[in-house]
Amino acid sequence: MREITHYMDKKIVLIGAGSAAFGPPTFVDLNLSKVLAGSTISLVDIDTEKLHMMYEVLSEDNKKLGEKFNIESTPDREKALKGADFVINSTEHGDRFELRWQDNTIPRNHGSTERMGENGGPGGFFHSARQIPEIIKIAKDVERICPKAFFINYSNPVSRICLALKRAVPSLKMFGLCHQIGLLTPHHLPKIIDKEVGDLQIITGGLNHFAFLLGLKEITTGKDLIPIFNKNCLTYFKDKWHRFHYADLTFEIYKRFGWFPYVGDNHICEYLQFGSHYTTAQDLTDWITRMEQENKAGNAQLKWYYNRLKKGKYLKKGMLMRGPSGERAIPIIEAIVQDSNSYEIAVNIPNDEIIKNLPRDLVIECSGIVNKEGIRGVKLGKIPKNIAAILRIEASIQDLCVEAILQESKDLAIDCLAMDVNCGSFQMAEAIFEEMIEVQKDYLPNFK
Repeated sequence: MREITHYMDKKIVLIGAGSAAFGPPTFVDLNLSKVLAGSTISLVDIDTEKLHMMYEVLSEDNKKLGEKFNIESTPDREKALKGADFVINSTEHGDRFELRWQDNTIPRNHGSTERMGENGGPGGFFHSARQIPEIIKIAKDVERICPKAFFINYSNPVSRICLALKRAVPSLKMFGLCHQIGLLTPHHLPKIIDKEVGDLQIITGGLNHFAFLLGLKEITTGKDLIPIFNKNCLTYFKDKWHRFHYADLTFEIYKRFGWFPYVGDNHICEYLQFGSHYTTAQDLTDWITRMEQENKAGNAQLKWYYNRLKKGKYLKKGMLMRGPSGERAIPIIEAIVQDSNSYEIAVNIPNDEIIKNLPRDLVIECSGIVNKEGIRGVKLGKIPKNIAAILRIEASIQDLCVEAILQESKDLAIDCLAMDVNCGSFQMAEAIFEEMIEVQKDYLPNFK
């Protein structure tokens, strides 16, 4: 066994650790961390079967690393939170895909132009309504038990959950993370401008799953590279059309608004009145099917490794011995504990006048600087008016969505559904509301 130098004695709590989409990637990055060696990693999940399998597999891999971490697991959240320095949340209230299919299809059955139904549209409202109350409970436990801990949210809808946390638990040291910038980096961007990502300062701005590349500079010279990006972008992507990522909607927005939306068609279509003109219901049905299959495959892989372990035939390399996952929670935690003032391309934080022509009471996606205090957003001032205009429409919907959920107000909920760009009538909103309340009543607030 190789010798491990213990630099830190932090406690990192992973809530929702039984998820095969969340637990392994986080631990892959922990495995690669020298800074966090010696830390306690506490795994928490209410699905005790998955939690047990994850704990056993991660513990075995940890042995191969020379007991680099102290790993513990419990379904008792309060117990896990005692002494926590960082809490990473990736929870889903209810069966993720059973409910997601309802979010996706029921509004459309009533005439909505709903496409994805995960973060925006009427489906995004009900996803928010299931998630927000449960995650607020977790955050209030953090506030009470480990008030100095940083709370990192991966759960969707990221923007709406983080906005609700900002309002309901204002003292919480909270930020949200999403990997959508990874669609553009590291593969496409270096080829478009003939520069490595490490040589670039990439500046982003907008809302989660609705954000834009707003700046691009060469670090060594400070040279503005946006003109080169704009010159080469459409030619580069000409033969790289991808209906789930960069396709008709992305390029229409780019050509009309002048700034590149890096999040992909399958996400940005949720927020725009014209989104359904460029994406089809079948595209998004196929996307959700693919995501569901990947989730099943991840769970099957975890079970396979666990069964190998129980039979004494565990692989030498282990489940988690590979390169970085691409997620940013662990690198950001390292930057906080080292007070490194490092740069992050895309984080979700409150809009403390980072973007001046968007509401201050909003959680935006932007670039930021990370140190021991947390994340400070890169000030963008006023962004282009056309971009700000379409973002403000969604910001207004998010504002009302969060307020309806916090107040458990049926009237505000129906108002929010009716004003959504994927709906547009009170009759439709009321019909969607009544059916969704019936089929998801076990997971939704008591709207009254």
